[in-house]
Amino acid sequence: MVVLPVVKLGTMFLRTVCKPIANRLKKEAGIHPKFRHLITTIAQANHRFSTTIQRRIYGHSTDVAIRPLNEEKAVQAAADLIGELFVFTVAGAAIVFEVQRSSRSEARKEEQRRQEIQAIKIRNEELAAEVQLLIQKLEELEQLARLRGLSGIINFRQNHASKDIKS
Repeated sequence: MVVLPVVKLGTMFLRTVCKPIANRLKKEAGIHPKFRHLITTIAQANHRFSTTIQRRIYGHSTDVAIRPLNEEKAVQAAADLIGELFVFTVAGAAIVFEVQRSSRSEARKEEQRRQEIQAIKIRNEELAAEVQLLIQKLEELEQLARLRGLSGIINFRQNHASKDIKS
């Protein structure tokens, strides 16, 4: 079971590495002009949505005009959102991977248990057949004993013993 600690360490390493990558994404997001315009639009929409939700939660009027964020704050908010989405996506992928790995492991264990149960059933059937055979032989011996009496059994055993020795 060396695989389990390696997988867990790999997952932790991936989570640790994704934070600097997310910071780099945030930094790069604000530099590119077309992407900057796109994330500014997304950040303004997110700001309007979150402000409206907050006003509804606190019972304030929602028909007031919501002032847009300035461009730098919008870029920073969108970059933070992108960074958090990246970290969340990596963590989610790690969790999905871990769950799938665990379910595959459980499936292998279940298959092994199923095979062991099948082997036990086969062995049980073999033993049952052997017991039936022994019961049949015992009944034959009892029938011979009844036919020949006690002296017949003794002679029967001696005759079979001498035949086994000769062969």
